[in-house]
Amino acid sequence: MARDVPSACAKVPLRANRTIVPRSSPRQTLRLGVSSCLLGSKVRFDGGHKHDRFLTDTLGDYVEWVSVCPEVEAGMSIPRESVRLVGSVDEPRMVGVRSERDYTLRMRRFSARRVRELATLDLDGYVFKKGSPSCGMERVRVYQRGMPSRSGRGIFSAAFMAAYPLLPVEEEGRLNDPSLRENFIERLFAHRRWRILVDGHPTRRDLIAFHTAHKYLLLAHSPERYRALGRFVAGHKRLRIQAAVGRYGADFMAAFSVRTTRRKHTNALQHIAGHCREYLDHHDRAELAQLIADYHSGLVPLIVPITLLRHHIARNDIPYVSDQVYLQPHPKELMLRNHV
Repeated sequence: MARDVPSACAKVPLRANRTIVPRSSPRQTLRLGVSSCLLGSKVRFDGGHKHDRFLTDTLGDYVEWVSVCPEVEAGMSIPRESVRLVGSVDEPRMVGVRSERDYTLRMRRFSARRVRELATLDLDGYVFKKGSPSCGMERVRVYQRGMPSRSGRGIFSAAFMAAYPLLPVEEEGRLNDPSLRENFIERLFAHRRWRILVDGHPTRRDLIAFHTAHKYLLLAHSPERYRALGRFVAGHKRLRIQAAVGRYGADFMAAFSVRTTRRKHTNALQHIAGHCREYLDHHDRAELAQLIADYHSGLVPLIVPITLLRHHIARNDIPYVSDQVYLQPHPKELMLRNHV
């Protein structure tokens, strides 16, 4: 029987076959924290919302949302006086714009408690509201002597990110950038695959297989960490498996925090194409090389050479690369690689 949805979880536009997976089974669905207003909840200071259709109508098919509105959950009313950050960028105070009432202590106490609660929900990431004095991830206005500088971070988001430095986080505004969107969602699914591995009590062989399947995806993010993780997997036998898994996981997620580039993608594509050469004739090799070059030049999106590679790999059942996560790191229905 499926376990109950935690009271903090909001399920929005789910299909009929979506269920909550029992803890005894690996959970395939992403679980993301999110600013409540982005789901359409009318919790903003003016009684409105900032409904983000990509989150609910597109990504929502793959996500169980954990909705949080720090200001309301900390006891502030709807509607309410707007607030802003003032003073030190590193430790700003939250005050009312008109009344100058200080909400700092209330928000800090709430943030500390809520961050601890969220630790029990096994989150895969978080989407924050841009510019919010409670939820903004970066470039939040902090006022000093009445003058704002975009150098701050919301009080709740700062506490959350300090507690979970390797968890993928992003702001809804930045998700309008196709490259940032693809990178963030790739990190989310990487984190879920990693958690499934950890929850399965992996052996050393499991860890090696996991790393092998992610090699070219890691290469497309961080060639340096790709090499370092390869050396670690090859030489970690002196560590107990639990310690090895923990160390690998920290560097694995850190690698995905490095953005991909067209050059790094081209490098990964060429590595995979190298494994296909002996299975292809001259015409097919030339066609594949040209499409990779066209992608490198910005003439076609990433999905074009990926699709041809997947075609050749499936038709010829090419070993080693057939199981590479790089070829489909997230659901194709999201069409993220059509735009990068």
